Amino acid sequence: MKRYNVAIVGAGGLVGRAMLKVLEEQNFPVARLGLFASSRSAGTELSFRGENYKIEELLPEVFEDFDIALFSAGGSVSKEYAPIAAEKGCIVIDNSSAWRMDPEVPLIVPEVNPHHLQNHKGIIANPNCSTIQLVVALKPLSDNFGLKRVVCSTYQSISGAGNKGVEKLMNEITGKGTDNQPIAFNLLFHQFEPSGFTVEESKMINETRKIFGNESLPLAFTCVRVPTLGGHCESVNVELESSYEIEDIKRLYANTVGVVLMDDTSRDSYPTPQITQDTDPVYIGRIRRDDSAENALYLWVAADNLRKGAATNAVQIAQLLIKEN
Repeated sequence: MKRYNVAIVGAGGLVGRAMLKVLEEQNFPVARLGLFASSRSAGTELSFRGENYKIEELLPEVFEDFDIALFSAGGSVSKEYAPIAAEKGCIVIDNSSAWRMDPEVPLIVPEVNPHHLQNHKGIIANPNCSTIQLVVALKPLSDNFGLKRVVCSTYQSISGAGNKGVEKLMNEITGKGTDNQPIAFNLLFHQFEPSGFTVEESKMINETRKIFGNESLPLAFTCVRVPTLGGHCESVNVELESSYEIEDIKRLYANTVGVVLMDDTSRDSYPTPQITQDTDPVYIGRIRRDDSAENALYLWVAADNLRKGAATNAVQIAQLLIKEN
């Protein structure tokens, strides 16, 4: 099997470390590994397949001889360095929001729109964490019944804010300090836009439409940050184009790759952040008929935001790339 030179940009962050872990777990064919980050993280050692690797400072010249670069270092870094890497023949899979809505850049969830990968020009975007798990849940419904309207409210782990978010929660719980917007024992919204929507809500709406190739798909989303670790959860209400039976929906999810059906309320069995933590599937439960609208149903969707919502999805994109080669 051919092996590839792989770089991780932002290797010291929560997602960067998760990328390294997933590459090892998936036995990705790595010939040479490069770990890069800002000068603050340079020198930090991380383990991969029993060997220690030092994080190096990110510089324009580091992408020579790398085949694939997984980026998770923020939008400004991606905007600056992704084109440099692509020009050197290194395919970039970027976890930031910098390239997601660029019409020249495919936005990929392997279970949903792998065919869009054929059009990449050296940069591929990883969607928002909450978008990924949502579209994985919607894809079987779209294929079999058609989507008429989707309403979604998210319950997003503070780990989605990175190391700083987790440290903020832990400091507040232990009484080591807070600010005027505490997350411990509280709920927060993301950054607001002049429209009254948050940046996160706009991301989810725009990305979902791009992934499904339907700019007019009716969507209504509210995104909330919650003081949990382990994963994001979503309350989803879907109106379908055609009629359905609940057992058909459950059977569909039970046979969908990348999905775990966890729906036995008689035994209090349903997805939670703790259950999803450190796993790759999207978990679906609490499937119920909604009698207030025609062909409508409820879903509860959960996934580890650092893995399927970021690192795992990026590695799965890389696996698609090498499969095509």
